[in-house]
Amino acid sequence: MRLEEIGLVGNGQFAAHVSVSGDVCWCCLPRFDSPPVFGALLDRERGGRFRIAPASGVPGRQAYLPNTNVLSTEFEDATGAFRVLDLAPRFEQHQRAFHPAQLFRIVEPLRGTPRVTVECQPVLGWSAAPAVAVPGSNHVRFEGFQAPVRLTTDVPLSYLGGQPFTLTGRRHVVVTWGAAIEEPLAPLADRFLAETVRYWRTWVKDCDIPPAFQEQVIRSALALKLHCFEDTGAIVAATTTSVPESPGSGRTWDYRYCWLRDAYYVLAAFRRLGRFEERERFTQWILDVAGGAEDLTLAPLYRVDGRSDLEEVEHRAWRGYDEDGPVRSGNGAALHVQNDVYGETVLALAPVFLDERFRDERTPAALDLLHRLARKGVAVAGQPDAGIWEYRKAWTPQTFSTLMSWAGADRAALVLERQSPGLGAELAAEAARLRETIVARCWRSDRRTFVGSHDSDELDASLLQMVPLRFLPRSDPKLVSTVEVIAEELARGEWVDRYRLDDGLGVPKAAFVVCTYWLVQALAGIGRVDEARRRLEATFAALSPLGLVSEDYDPRARRLWGNYPQAYSHVGLIHAAFDASPRWTDIL
Repeated sequence: MRLEEIGLVGNGQFAAHVSVSGDVCWCCLPRFDSPPVFGALLDRERGGRFRIAPASGVPGRQAYLPNTNVLSTEFEDATGAFRVLDLAPRFEQHQRAFHPAQLFRIVEPLRGTPRVTVECQPVLGWSAAPAVAVPGSNHVRFEGFQAPVRLTTDVPLSYLGGQPFTLTGRRHVVVTWGAAIEEPLAPLADRFLAETVRYWRTWVKDCDIPPAFQEQVIRSALALKLHCFEDTGAIVAATTTSVPESPGSGRTWDYRYCWLRDAYYVLAAFRRLGRFEERERFTQWILDVAGGAEDLTLAPLYRVDGRSDLEEVEHRAWRGYDEDGPVRSGNGAALHVQNDVYGETVLALAPVFLDERFRDERTPAALDLLHRLARKGVAVAGQPDAGIWEYRKAWTPQTFSTLMSWAGADRAALVLERQSPGLGAELAAEAARLRETIVARCWRSDRRTFVGSHDSDELDASLLQMVPLRFLPRSDPKLVSTVEVIAEELARGEWVDRYRLDDGLGVPKAAFVVCTYWLVQALAGIGRVDEARRRLEATFAALSPLGLVSEDYDPRARRLWGNYPQAYSHVGLIHAAFDASPRWTDIL
C-alpha cells in the first residue's frame, strides 16, 4: 500500500485514512492520539478492516469533492460502477462546532449493477485483538472499547462479512464512537453530507490564496485544518504514526501530538491564508500548558489535551508499514531539550499584539507569557540541545535554536515597545547580542555559509529560515551565500536533505520535504523568483493524486515516505507558493 494511494478525511475531532482499495486503513478514535480502531496501514493481517469495495477487488480512483474534505472513491468493473463518499461530519450547529466521532460512508451506484462487498472488523487498540461483534436490528455493536462503538447501516447485516451483493440503490455505513444514531439513517446522511460540503466550501471561500498554485494551496489548507484538534486548540504534526522515513531506517516515529514548533509554522501558514480562529484556540491551549510548566520549562511536544506523558513504546506484535517496523506509540522527544520552542511560541503569540484586528484577544496573561517566553529563550540560547531535528546523539548548541531565541527576543521587543516606549529595550539589546553571537560562532567564511551548530562545520537546511525571519538584510552576502551553499550541497535535484551527518541513527536517506519548500522560499526572498518558481513546480509531481504530501520523499524511487500527510510539508508548500507567486495586483 503506497502512501500516494491513500486519502484523508476528518473533522477536527478525529481523522481517517482511506485507500484506493476502499479500506479505512488507519483511524484512531475518539481523537488523533487514541489507539487505533482500524490499523491495516501498520499491519494488513492484524490491524482490522473496514472495507467497501467491488467483489472483483479492483482498486478505485480517488478525488475530493472540490474544495472540501469529503473523499470520493469511484470503482468500476465488469458488473458496473459505484462510488463511496467518505466524510466526517463537520459544520456549525447551535452556534458551536459540530464534529462528532462518526465516520459516514455513503455508497452510490453509478452505472450497471455493481457487485459490492462490505467488511468491518475493528481492533481493540494496540492489542490488535478483534472487537467482539454483537448484531442488533440494523446495527452491530462492538464490545471491548472504553465507549460504545457501533456500525449502523441499511446494508443487510448478513452481508457485512464480505458477502457480495448487488448495489441497486444508495446505501449507508456509519461507524460511531459514543452516542449511537437513533434517527432515520438516509436523511441524516444526506443532511450531514450537504452541511459538511457547505462548511468546507465556505471555509475555503474565506481563505486568502495567491494568484498562482491555487489548487495546491487550497488542498494544503484543507489538509492543515484536519490537523487542528478543535476541542483544545492543539495542532498535531501528523495523524499517523510509524510510517518509516525511508525503507529499513528504523525512523518510525509517532507524530500524533502537538509540537510547539510545528504549531507555530501551521499558524503562520493560516495567517497568510487569512484564517485566524486556529491561532485564537492555540493561544488558549498554550496558556493552559504554560500555566502548569514549572519555571516555564516547556516540553517540545504534548498530547492534544496538554499532557506530556508520552513514553515511547514499541508494539512488537505489529508488523509495520510495508512490514517495516518498529511500530511505536508515544514519542521520546517529549523528554528532549529543544530550546527553539520558546522563540517559536513567541512568534505564534506576537500577531495578537501587532495586528489591530485582534485587540479583543489581547490579555495581560498572554502579554506576560510572551514576555517570559522571550526571556526564557534568551536564557537558554547557546546551551546544548536536541534542536529542530531532535538528534538522538550527544547534544551541542544548535544554531537554529539560537536563531529562534533571537527571533523571539526581536519580536517581543517590538511588541513591548508598542505597549510602552522603552519597555522593549532590554530584549532588543539581547536580540542584538544573539545576532552577534550567531555571526561570530556560526558563520564559516571558508565555507561561505552559516553552519548547523556553534563552532562546527556541518550544513543544516533549517538555516534557510534566516531569510523569512529577516535575520540579516536579504541582500547581505552571508545570507545569499548560505542559500547558495545549501542549494549546492544538500540538494539532490529539486529535493533538499535536512543535513548529511550521522544523527545517532545513521545518515538520513530521504529528502525532507519541508526543506525543499524552505529553499523555494529562501530563493524567492533573495530575489531569485524564477528559480524558486521552477523548483516549486517540479515538486508537484511528487504530490499524491489527491494533492497530499508526506514528511519525506525518495527522488530516485519517486515515492513518498514518512508520516502522511505531514502538516509541516503542507505548511512549507503554502509559504513557498505565496512567495513564488505573482501578487494579485500584478494579475488584476
